[in-house]
Amino acid sequence: MDLTGKHAIVTGGGRGIGAAIADSLIAAGAKVTIMGRNLETLQEKAQGLPNCLPVACDITDEAAVKSAFDQARAAFGPVDILVNNAGAAKSIPFKKTDRAHFQQMIDVNLMGPYLCIQAVLQEMIDKGAGRIINVASTAALKGYGYVTAYSAAKHGVLGLTRSLALEVATKGVTVNAVCPGFTETDIARDAIKNIVAKTGRTKEQAIAELTIHNPQKRLIQPEEVAASVLWLCQDNAASITGQAIAVAGGEVM
Repeated sequence: MDLTGKHAIVTGGGRGIGAAIADSLIAAGAKVTIMGRNLETLQEKAQGLPNCLPVACDITDEAAVKSAFDQARAAFGPVDILVNNAGAAKSIPFKKTDRAHFQQMIDVNLMGPYLCIQAVLQEMIDKGAGRIINVASTAALKGYGYVTAYSAAKHGVLGLTRSLALEVATKGVTVNAVCPGFTETDIARDAIKNIVAKTGRTKEQAIAELTIHNPQKRLIQPEEVAASVLWLCQDNAASITGQAIAVAGGEVM
């Protein structure tokens, strides 16, 4: 897959799924700007990689997004690919949630992608080409207990994806969502620790609980998610838009 000359921005690109996506895009020849809140983490990721620019950015801050995207353009030119990967999840029973928690999940997981899309959409439309890929979750496709705020936000991301795809269907811009199941990242590791601490189960039992709906009975690997993103970035995926691609081991939605 050849993305030579393309400029991709990957939010949450310092680790986990975002880091794997950055690796795959760079390997395909793209120039990649990785964004996240922790500049040190981004710099560690970018070290030794060709054409990789680390830029600190809080995606919930509109002014910060504009500044970060301007910095990315100054280094690598117009944006061809946007991967909205940054996100956050916290497991809390609904009755213990408050407005602040719900707002935080909405801001990071839904408003963040919205602001980033706003920062690139017009330039993509103007040049008649662009790829927008939202890394959602199987929580965008079905409900899960104890993550109501996260699931509500991710359902919103899927609605955003499908609706925007229709608006720009004739503009050369595609908009898709990739929806991983429980993936071996910091979020999953934190969930496993939480289960162990609160239930007394072993790590293996906690993993089994997280993967109970995955027919393959395993955690998804970040590189598997990255492969789906890479496929959507190529020119011959131009007819794929408005889709939610589950990377979940055959889990039925």
